[in-house]
Amino acid sequence: MKAGIIATELKLHAPFTMFGTVTGIVIMAAFIQFQIPKEFSSALFWTMHPLHVLVSALVTTAMYRIHSDEGIFKTILVGYIGSIGIATLSDSLIPYIGEWLLELPHRGVHLGFIEKWWLVNPLALTGIALGYIISHTKIPHAGHVLLSTWASLFHVLMALGTSVDVFTTILIAAFLFLAVWIPCCTSDIVFPLLWIKKTGDTAV
Repeated sequence: MKAGIIATELKLHAPFTMFGTVTGIVIMAAFIQFQIPKEFSSALFWTMHPLHVLVSALVTTAMYRIHSDEGIFKTILVGYIGSIGIATLSDSLIPYIGEWLLELPHRGVHLGFIEKWWLVNPLALTGIALGYIISHTKIPHAGHVLLSTWASLFHVLMALGTSVDVFTTILIAAFLFLAVWIPCCTSDIVFPLLWIKKTGDTAV
């Protein structure tokens, strides 16, 4: 049953996501302590987000290919929407909601596939091609989680002021967890399964 697979994967991925969240808070504390310029956070976001799209496209496409023999057009469609759409939700939209709710001073939405279309879209297509050719999902999930966590984190760091209190830190940690946990599982597991008729093993 798809519902059982989804529940199992969410449970299995939670520890990876929690670990990623902890690393994110440590990095945030270091950036605030040493007053790292916002421009550095911006540069790191525009590094992590495209890499996240690449990995997400690869895994989503590979998962779909394992369980479906549909043509290349549908495979590209699944890989593109599953990576661009969900990586944007994880790295940009959910963090922005947190920034807006916390009224961070420099909040803003950064949509990679539009703002840097010449970088993000080709990487998505590269990931799709790799997933189509390789057709396996043996990419360490911890690596995928860290890329997503750090992309979300640097999106938030671009919006921060010069200091942050404990309550805000806790809320940021919660948003980082949610921004990665459900979207990553959705991209890797749920979304590809929605497009296929039968499911088998889905170990990542």
